[in-house]
This record gives sequence, structure tokens and C-alpha cells, in this order.
Amino acid sequence: MRHELFAAFEETGCAVPEAGWVPHYLLVTNHGEIVGAAPIYAKSHTYGEFVFDFAWAEAYQRAGLRYFPKLISAIPFTPIAGPRLLVADRPDRDEIQRTLAEGATELARKLGVSSMHWLFPHATDVARLERHGLMRRDGFQYHWLNPGYRDFEDFLSTLNAKKRKQIRRERRHVHEAGVEIEILQGHEISSAHWDRMHDFHQATIRNYGAPPFLTRAFFHRLAEHMPENVVMVFARHGRAYVGGAFNFLGQDALYGRYWGGRQDIHSLHFEVCYYSAIEFCIARGLERFEGGAGGEHKLARGFVPVTTYSAHWLKHPQFARAVADFLARERNGVEIYLDELNERTPFKKAVS
Repeated sequence: MRHELFAAFEETGCAVPEAGWVPHYLLVTNHGEIVGAAPIYAKSHTYGEFVFDFAWAEAYQRAGLRYFPKLISAIPFTPIAGPRLLVADRPDRDEIQRTLAEGATELARKLGVSSMHWLFPHATDVARLERHGLMRRDGFQYHWLNPGYRDFEDFLSTLNAKKRKQIRRERRHVHEAGVEIEILQGHEISSAHWDRMHDFHQATIRNYGAPPFLTRAFFHRLAEHMPENVVMVFARHGRAYVGGAFNFLGQDALYGRYWGGRQDIHSLHFEVCYYSAIEFCIARGLERFEGGAGGEHKLARGFVPVTTYSAHWLKHPQFARAVADFLARERNGVEIYLDELNERTPFKKAVS
């Protein structure tokens, strides 16, 4: 939730009206001082959100109603949980948060949009939004958690023998292919590195058939304004870079965002996206590595399922009731599935 990141999205053609992102920031002021804020965008599509409501939009269309535009509070293209009701450290912070929560719904009514969606807020923000009548939706991601591992081998020692051997074998495949790994941070990342990472990102987006949304200028803007928050993992074969992963660095966590690379090098994706990042987290003493949305294959590599949240307001009363019923059933399904996933983690079972 850095101003530099939002500015980069908007000033380099990524999250702009022409791409379906119209900013409507909410501010709470006290005698001219900004004491609260919430990032709000009017959206004409659902891309770049990672909380999927395609079915809701289709249902509106079948009923002859307009689902778009809608409002969202989110970090564009970034499924990372965090505060959405931003408040200064003040004794009246509860009142300011209430004002933001109510103000967003009032803005939705004023603009005549179909709905208001808060994506990936912290649990405390979700509780606040629920108290104001919004509907909670549960999802999950896979995170790697660090209880204080000494090194990568210490982490491997906590896994069962089968998964431990699998990870060692995957890392060996990359090494035997003649691939070397480089981890770069901040000003170690050259202009050529930023260009290469953009190329990898664009290639991956094309492979998935999605519209490209991060411009080359966006990457170079990050290089200027927040390089210390970027960690890149590159795979090099001879003089050529054959893979790369882009990560954000927070105070206590690493956030995996984008990757690209050759598909013919066995296990390259796992090494560049996961294992090298895990080693970085251990070396830096970071509490967790959030590998991004999706990917049940992360479970076998030491990641665990973690609940994520969103909160929703729909103007149409009949659709709101239908969605509330759906979300209650979906939450129950998510809970059951998380229980199943936790039974399948690769960690050694505790002896009772």
C-alpha cells in the first residue's frame, strides 16, 4: 500500500481509465489534514482482481441488468492481503474507519454502480465491513511460513522423506542443466534486468491468453522510486537469461508476483519461483513467502493454505440475497477443502 506503487500503476498506463480502471480515492480530512484513505477504482471488467465474480456478472447480464461499472478497493493486479481502511494513528481511528466504510457504499450509490467490493483486506478490516452490512467472502492462498529455519536443509528436514527427495531432485535437474541462479535486489538490478523481466512477464501473459497489463515503463518507474522493495531471481544459462521471477519485499514477508522462462528446462519454474525465494527468506529472517494466487502444486513444496477475504455490497436487493446465500455455501465448501489440504501437507506428522 505504497503511494509510489499506485502512482506507478496510474502514471505508466497500467491502471488507467483507458484500461478500465478509473480512480475514486476516498479521503477523510480533519482541519485540512488527511487522516484516512481508501483506494477505490471504478471497473468496467474483472481482470487484474483475483477475486473472481464472472458468474455474478453473467447472472446480471442474463437478467437484463448492468453489472459494470462496479467499484473495488484493491491494489491493482496484486492479490496481497493488507489494510484497505487506511487510518492515521489517532484515538478516533474507529470513527475514521467507519466513515471510510460508509463513504465507499455512499460513493457506489452516488455513482449508480451495481456494487462495491473490498478485495484482500486484513481480517480486522473485514470484520469492520461486515458490521456495516457487507457480505464476507472467503478464499485461500498458499504461503510458506518461516518459524526460524537456519538454512534450506533445516527446512527440508521438516518434510517427509518423499517430498524432501522430490525437492532435492528438482533442484538437481536445474543444476545439471547448467543453469545458474542470480538473486538481485534494489540497485543491483540494472536497466537491462528490468527490461528482461518485463519481457518474461509479457511472454507469460501471452501464454495464458490474458491481456498484457504491465507496461515496460511501469517496471522502470519501480526502478526509480522503490527499488529497495524489489527482489528479482534470474536463471542464467551461459550468457542468456532463461527465466526470471519478480518479487516485492515487505518488512516481514516476500511476495511473489510474476514469472517467465523457458518451459523445456526441467523444474526451472520451481527453482526460480519457490526454492530460491525460500532461501532468500531464510537468509533474511522473513516470516513468510506469499507465492501469489492459485497453485495447488505449492502444497507439495512446503506451502500451507491460508484464508483470504473479500467483502461485497450489491445494490440490487434480490441479487444481494442470492449472493449472500451463495457465499454462505461457498464458505462451508472452502472450510472443508482447507481441512482436506491441511491433511495433505508434506510436513512430518507429529507423534502423539
